[in-house]
Amino acid sequence: MADTADNPAPLQQHKWYEDVQAILLGTLLLSFGVTLYSEAMLITGGVAGTSLLVEFGTPLSFGPVFFVLNLPFYILSIMRMGWGFTLRTFACIALISALTRLIPLWADFSFLAPSFAAVMGAAMMGVGLVVLLRHRAGIGGVTILSQFLQDKGVMRAGLFQLIVDLTILIVALFMLPLKLVALSIIGAFVLNLTVAINHKPGRYRGMS
Repeated sequence: MADTADNPAPLQQHKWYEDVQAILLGTLLLSFGVTLYSEAMLITGGVAGTSLLVEFGTPLSFGPVFFVLNLPFYILSIMRMGWGFTLRTFACIALISALTRLIPLWADFSFLAPSFAAVMGAAMMGVGLVVLLRHRAGIGGVTILSQFLQDKGVMRAGLFQLIVDLTILIVALFMLPLKLVALSIIGAFVLNLTVAINHKPGRYRGMS
């Protein structure tokens, strides 16, 4: 029988190896996208964007900063999303922290056009994020905090995320050339469009 609105396909439980494959693929795509942004000195939103700004302004590298900044959010993740999601998210964050240090050792970026990095890096991060979301994993940080604040009636999740991302952009204006900030805004559009088109509710029937 064909799937219809009245008879949707049943949810299918992911096998453990499917979750492992998705986490490895998703984090690799995200890490490569972040590496392109790091090499081109572009920024993105959330904890990843904050970590890039720290990398640009200090001797610290993205990986360790990203890992440490996400630590406070695990408690909220356990409270709101449960242990399964939190453990998968911890694995994702640890892998991204490691891979963003290893990829520059595996690939030579002697020339990288910022415009290409903005679009391709954002697309890779968007696809990687969709892969993780479909297997109930994430990259922690601001998304979890925004949902927690919304649940407590403090602030709408979208508004809080917008405030955080605007703050990152304002700080970036004092650290980066205007052209790179503008390209980062284009990248943010590409990333969010990629997620919005490919992660619509009900389109994917798998579950972890």
